[in-house]
Amino acid sequence: MTEVALSLHNVTAGYGQTHILRDLTLTVNRGDRVAMIGRNGAGKTTLLATVMGLTRLHRGTIHLRGGDISHLRPYQRSMLGLGLVPQTRDIFPSLTVEENLTSVLRGDASLDEAYALFPRLKERRNNGGTQLSGGEQQMLAIARTLMTAPEIVLLDEPLEGLAPVICEQLMQAFEALAADGKRTVVLVEQQAAAALKFASRAVVVTNGSIVYDGGTDVLKQQPELLERHIGVAHA
Repeated sequence: MTEVALSLHNVTAGYGQTHILRDLTLTVNRGDRVAMIGRNGAGKTTLLATVMGLTRLHRGTIHLRGGDISHLRPYQRSMLGLGLVPQTRDIFPSLTVEENLTSVLRGDASLDEAYALFPRLKERRNNGGTQLSGGEQQMLAIARTLMTAPEIVLLDEPLEGLAPVICEQLMQAFEALAADGKRTVVLVEQQAAAALKFASRAVVVTNGSIVYDGGTDVLKQQPELLERHIGVAHA
């Protein structure tokens, strides 16, 4: 039986009085691998921020496993199983890799899981945040979110500005995260080909609204849809 993990109903949200998302409705099931794509400024990052309670919700409701979280604070949503890896990474630069991880460790999460997923972090566990490369900082940002034992992982542009070999390693890590079907992964990514290869479902966002929600195979087989919505001819 399909279990709904996360749902947004007629959500209008933004920053201050500005509306970025407009009457947006979305349902994500447990174990889904969702690729969220769209042009820059389409509202993808705002959508993830709204799920985490980091924007102003003007109208609509947000439910996590059927419970209304619309007015909960970000830390409360995190305690309930939401985990966001922000585009800005936001690691603690003055702490070592291991201190970054243990500072948020809770629930069933473990350092062993983080180090198994990213062996490079284990090698650099005593290095400070500022001593890491951009790719290593991204690995740390992802691993740190996993230390909160999230059931739903929201990834905001994790491949941005990274070398192809690092992007490949990160995508392999995402595959491992989603392999058992227990975690739900929502991946916002400008690299459409990588996102569509990973996901089974695609959500295309344009001007704060969802204009496509369906299987990734359709977008792969109909590149004109990608070109129309995000300016990419092939994926």
